[in-house]
Amino acid sequence: MVAKRGPWSILAAREVYDNRWIRVTHQDVITPSGAPGIYGTIHYKSRALGIVAVDAERHTYLVGQYRFALDAYSWEIPEGGGPLDVDFLESAKRELREETGLSARRWHKLFETDLSNSVNDESAIAFLACGLEQGEAAPDSTEELVVRRVPLAEAFRMVEAGEIRDAISIMSLQAVELLALKGRLDPLLK
Repeated sequence: MVAKRGPWSILAAREVYDNRWIRVTHQDVITPSGAPGIYGTIHYKSRALGIVAVDAERHTYLVGQYRFALDAYSWEIPEGGGPLDVDFLESAKRELREETGLSARRWHKLFETDLSNSVNDESAIAFLACGLEQGEAAPDSTEELVVRRVPLAEAFRMVEAGEIRDAISIMSLQAVELLALKGRLDPLLK
């Protein structure tokens, strides 16, 4: 059986791994040039979420944690996954509360993007959260988090210095920095 996907033909496909977060599929294909080949894809069962929480003093909140896949410690904005069948803003609110204990009165979408689209279908959405109130954090049992409140300028510097390497964090903080440079951030913070 041959299925078409754009200029590609899929001769056969088989699931090689599946868990509650991802599914990995191996495909035998005919490439756009007509040559036989293989293609492996990863399907994500949730959408990546990132939140730049900014308080009235122009500070933001970073979350530090060890990332198993990288075998490295990482500083990031609050982020996580939102089920595809749940409103992404509601999932972002939950994630911010879980990781930092913060809630926000105002939310602004920063962007939507595709991540590593050559091998997976993971997409992400990022928000700016303002009008913050502190509550109790409730991290997932698999997370050992450290939360830091830093001036926005320090977070921007960390991106430039390569101290923040997470893609969603970099894109989100640079989107906020661009808003600031264009004079559009302060009205959102009020």
